[in-house]
Amino acid sequence: MDLTPFLGFAGISLTLALTPGADWAYTIAAGLRPGSPAPSVAGLCAGYIVHTALVAAGLGVLLAARPDLVAWLSVAGAVYLLWLGATTARGWRHAGFTGGEATLPSGGSLGDAVDTRGSAAGTRGPVLDFLKGLGTSGINPKALLLFAAVMPQFIRTDSPLPVVAQTTTMGLTHLAFTVVVYSLVAVAARRLLAAKPKRAQAVTLVSGVLMLGIGGLLLVEQAVGLAAVVA
Repeated sequence: MDLTPFLGFAGISLTLALTPGADWAYTIAAGLRPGSPAPSVAGLCAGYIVHTALVAAGLGVLLAARPDLVAWLSVAGAVYLLWLGATTARGWRHAGFTGGEATLPSGGSLGDAVDTRGSAAGTRGPVLDFLKGLGTSGINPKALLLFAAVMPQFIRTDSPLPVVAQTTTMGLTHLAFTVVVYSLVAVAARRLLAAKPKRAQAVTLVSGVLMLGIGGLLLVEQAVGLAAVVA
């Protein structure tokens, strides 16, 4: 079996996973927040599982043939990134830990806050982090292009492997890359910056601004493209 198409896709996939963007910005911000970054990273990776399932089901071919639909999905992704960027940038003062204990803007500890707010709030936090991560990668235009436009170029109809098996293998390969890369990014952010509140706050603010910038550029780009189609 010819592995050239698979290796070619794997190279592009790894390059995209290592390229800082909205996923990186969200991962870094998650690493600097109190609590485990695992739900955030899991949410990001779950988004790529959704992409893999859609492509394996044949919807990737539909998206590749409907650039207008991809454009509207990209607009939705841009708007979401703007919201997420604004939320992250607004909470930059919360980033960082002191003496191993997460600190709140009021000066109290996170542990005291959890005790007074109850376990329900603690449960909502990881779930919300997971859903935000799922939304970030699920409608990330870079992911849509990778799965809908790039992946079909590496599918071989004359391969002994069925098309579904090829797309699933490529999708799971990208998933494996993202699990490793994003986990390392989150851990590195926490270990290198969490004990230094000033730097953590600066990086969190930059992460939020980066998401705002990416979302704004994507929104303008897609708006211009859609306006040209309508005209």
